[in-house]
Amino acid sequence: TDCIGTSLRHGCRSLVNFELFPKPPAERASNNPWPTWPRIHRTDYGHQEAAARFGDDPRTYAISSTEFVDDGHGRVRAVRTVEVAMKGGKFEPVPGSEREWPADLVLLAMGFLGPERQIADRLGVDLDDRSNFRA
Repeated sequence: TDCIGTSLRHGCRSLVNFELFPKPPAERASNNPWPTWPRIHRTDYGHQEAAARFGDDPRTYAISSTEFVDDGHGRVRAVRTVEVAMKGGKFEPVPGSEREWPADLVLLAMGFLGPERQIADRLGVDLDDRSNFRA
């Protein structure tokens, strides 16, 4: 949601947020009991701000980017995607769902799991239980 908020503050004229996974349920599923982390649909500040500005939640679910399309001058002009469905524990393309989305800028926000262990080891820096550098 930080990339969404930053894009809005920089005056983007449109915004789409692709999410590989399907939209989570509003409430916990039976296979997601307490005390495990609730895998439910959440709306964060960036989603709310985008909805206020553009009229809708910017997220598009169960979609995979397949290609960045060049404008012939080294700049992105579009993103090609395909809808996906979970089959046999992996995402499979949905035939006939290919689409091209116009784009001037693409930000990749894929989560952060902490620094690579090798870097900390080489620098002699301790990590905490969440793989962050210990302060």
